[in-house]
Amino acid sequence: MDPFARLDASAVPTAIPNLDTDQIIPARFLWRKRTDGWGHLLFHDLRFTDSGASRPEFVLNREAYRGARILVADHNFGCGSSREPAVWALYDYGFRAVLASSFGDIFVNNAFQNGLLPVVLPAERIAAMRATLEHSPGSHVIVDLQAQEIRGPEGALDQFEIDSFRKECLLAGTDDISFTLGHLEQIAAFENAYETRIRWI
Repeated sequence: MDPFARLDASAVPTAIPNLDTDQIIPARFLWRKRTDGWGHLLFHDLRFTDSGASRPEFVLNREAYRGARILVADHNFGCGSSREPAVWALYDYGFRAVLASSFGDIFVNNAFQNGLLPVVLPAERIAAMRATLEHSPGSHVIVDLQAQEIRGPEGALDQFEIDSFRKECLLAGTDDISFTLGHLEQIAAFENAYETRIRWI
């Protein structure tokens, strides 16, 4: 996955609370492989009718929000089942950060493992950002991971918290497995020393 340091991009608001993983990516698409591409299926049943026509009222179908890379959501975003493809769909669509007042726990872990930054901010700040984005479509939000700061579309600056290990991995563009594989020499040295000390195992 690509390293994440600082993102200055247009943002899209969605005021749907408790937006669960089945709304992000419907279960009937889960047979697909990771390499098949998932972006065109993001929010499928919210974006399209049963006949496949675009729903003009859905925010991602509005021209002013095309190309947005930051999603400003409502509370409890990504709740529901633990499907990792929900994050794949967001990432493949082009999103690199999701801002919300709260997230589903498993969604957060899946996001970090796939290069998507979930940021928790106070509900009133999220609501203010969404209001600005709704009033001024195409407005930018700046997400600075190194400084742990968000510059909202109205100019307000917010700090956010993130686990130091998760931050290190995002900055380097690596997941848990890749991080571990980067320490193979140290792991081998530990195992050899351990076997020398405790030969009876």
